[in-house]
Amino acid sequence: MIQGLVQLFIFQALGELLSKFALPFIPGPVLGLVLLLVFLALRGHVPAAMDLVGSSILQHLGLLFIPASVGVVLYLPVLRAHAWAISAALVVSVLATVAVTALVLKLLAPKD
Repeated sequence: MIQGLVQLFIFQALGELLSKFALPFIPGPVLGLVLLLVFLALRGHVPAAMDLVGSSILQHLGLLFIPASVGVVLYLPVLRAHAWAISAALVVSVLATVAVTALVLKLLAPKD
């Protein structure tokens, strides 16, 4: 399990380094995930050590939502005060996401 964690942390560190020195506008964890995806695509399969770590993390994924839930409860008065602005931002972002997804699908889908 330690070997799998080290491998994942190496991709995280490579993403952070790439973000720091080459692409500062993209977060390091995102670049690390892209590097991991490229590595796995080139390899053709997931190494057993990474699979063990990934499965363990996925089994306990719900625990990662606890801090966010506590934050929502802690800042509930602020959220209530700005409910309209938050709601508008959520609606606009969802509509923008749907529009961009449709546009990308239209551009990348094969023509009939």
